[in-house]
Amino acid sequence: MHSPRSIAFLAPVVLAAGLLALFQASPGLTRPPAGPTKLGRFEVAGKTHHGVVDGDRIFRIEGDIFGSWTKTTESFALKDVRLLAPTRPPKVLALAGNYRSHLNDQPPPKNPEIFFKVPTSILDPGKNVVIPKGTNDVHFEAELVIVIGKLARNVSKEKAREHILGVTCGNDISARDWQKGDRQWWRAKGCDTFGPCGPFIATGINYDNLAIELRQNGETKQKQRTSDLIHDTSTIVSFISQHVTLEPGDLIFTGTPGVTSAIKPGDTLEVEIEGIGILKNGVEAAK
Repeated sequence: MHSPRSIAFLAPVVLAAGLLALFQASPGLTRPPAGPTKLGRFEVAGKTHHGVVDGDRIFRIEGDIFGSWTKTTESFALKDVRLLAPTRPPKVLALAGNYRSHLNDQPPPKNPEIFFKVPTSILDPGKNVVIPKGTNDVHFEAELVIVIGKLARNVSKEKAREHILGVTCGNDISARDWQKGDRQWWRAKGCDTFGPCGPFIATGINYDNLAIELRQNGETKQKQRTSDLIHDTSTIVSFISQHVTLEPGDLIFTGTPGVTSAIKPGDTLEVEIEGIGILKNGVEAAK
């Protein structure tokens, strides 16, 4: 027989478990504050929606993914929708040299080394990376991408996680010849289509210990874990927020592991991250 004290202790646990089960079984309830969830942005019948992924279906949601939302009863098979980049970001930031395996003999940076990509570089899942005219050495870079969920300004590392909605897959396409030859990386990293992103935002998982892999035409070219990041996700968000206000929907590419290599028209690139899914894009030459 349970004592009154043990019953009082168990009651919140039982209530929380019951609410989570009720949410999972019943569309139309506001999302719970925690637990693994996949969010997607998609187009069907000419309209754009956000949704919650459940198996091979996506349930349309009403409301704001950066605030409160409800899961509706309307769902679509994932194969019947066109997946879009998970957000339309106000800003896109990225890190250079955030895995020791990518630094060769260079010393690791004391602070996160940040540069800007541009929102127009973001590319939907399934669309082709376009190699622009004038470059002959464009590389893939598989990366974990942070999705900001709440305004962040001067936040501590301890509080940074509260400002992260989730993470997604990214491919920081890079024109190496322009990266080396230009004084700035604006076109080397920011050309149209140079930021494939998606297919989903994963929330409620351990962002700092996920397997990441890139395959080029089915062959594994990069493979590591995000636990090997020099600067973890909370450090990155906190550091950036001391200088640049982060807004809901902003994307932060967190750096690429290992060695990268050139891509060519006709290639298929796949970035797979544990708990998120597979970001797949083809490659073509500019016409």
